Amino acid sequence: MDTATFNTFLVVMAVTALIVFIALHFINAGYGMLFDKKWGASLSNRIGWIVMEAPVFIAMIFLWIFATDEYRFDPIRITFLVLFQIHYFQRSFIFPFLIKGNNRMPLSIVSMGIIFNLLNALMQGGWIFYISPLNYYTAEWFYSPQFIIGVIIFFAGMFINIQSDSIIRHLRKPGDRRHYIPQGGMFRWVSSANYFGEWLEWVGFAILTWSWAGVVFAWWTFANLAPRSAALYKRYSEEFGEEFTKEKRKKIIPFIY
Repeated sequence: MDTATFNTFLVVMAVTALIVFIALHFINAGYGMLFDKKWGASLSNRIGWIVMEAPVFIAMIFLWIFATDEYRFDPIRITFLVLFQIHYFQRSFIFPFLIKGNNRMPLSIVSMGIIFNLLNALMQGGWIFYISPLNYYTAEWFYSPQFIIGVIIFFAGMFINIQSDSIIRHLRKPGDRRHYIPQGGMFRWVSSANYFGEWLEWVGFAILTWSWAGVVFAWWTFANLAPRSAALYKRYSEEFGEEFTKEKRKKIIPFIY
């Protein structure tokens, strides 16, 4: 893939994210708290997350392996890869085994997740190991403001995401099927703190790589999670009424949205 084709690919992905953003305000993705049998055949949540997230982890390894030596052994590019893979190792091989209960995930959701994750591997791995000019990232990049700020934001987002997932997991006791309002952490300010953390991670990644590929991924994350956070906010409002609305939380971005 040459640079012009890759740039066209990024534009198509960005426009597709806009379409998804609009569509998800009218269609609720039927998994998690919003699980809906209308989405068709389903499988275990644990298996669903592994099958959906592992492909991007594997694809990035292959993209790295088949890159030229100049790219494959470049320290800053290896650092980008490690940061990216830390997230997806946790999401693919740790998070699923921490899930409690026996919830289901539609196969259609899993399939769409696999497709996006593979395309995203092509975006991030393609830029880092194939499209970016060889001299774009030098050793001095480790000391650049964008790298330092981006890494801080990335790990802050990861902490918020993991902490928030833990809070959600511990809302119920074994056998309990009721819903509860998450409390603590960033849930003080937003109703979908786990989504805020994940979006923040990829904003940080976009900054630390200083790339349009990273920006498109951050945009895709928001386009996917912001409408879902709005749907969850509505669900909490309907189910808990004033008990929830009196806290005046935002949906996904503290003090803003």
